[in-house]
Amino acid sequence: MQKVDVQKKLAGFSEYWSPKVIAELNGQQVKVAKLLGEFEWHFHTQEDELFWVIEGCLEIHLRDKVVELHPGELFVVPRGVEHKPVANSECQVVLFEPAGTLNTGNLVNDRTVTNPEVI
Repeated sequence: MQKVDVQKKLAGFSEYWSPKVIAELNGQQVKVAKLLGEFEWHFHTQEDELFWVIEGCLEIHLRDKVVELHPGELFVVPRGVEHKPVANSECQVVLFEPAGTLNTGNLVNDRTVTNPEVI
């Protein structure tokens, strides 16, 4: 058992769209990521996905609206809902999702992280 300094974990890497695991509980993983630019449209068949903004601004594009998140705000994308995260400037987030969740959901491409690094 140990405490986790989220800011220190985020300061320890620079790559974008590459989630890192910082904690695990009850089959879930807590991940941090730095985001910049647009991600691909995707969905998760079996998993809900929580985005919690620590720094910056994140837009979650849904097919019928855009949800804008600021520091301290979070949003849960329900399983099966197609979405596209967009960060117009660097954004730092905490993600909470079941272990094994692919960051690209139903897509497999060069941005897919199959085995996220534990930091």
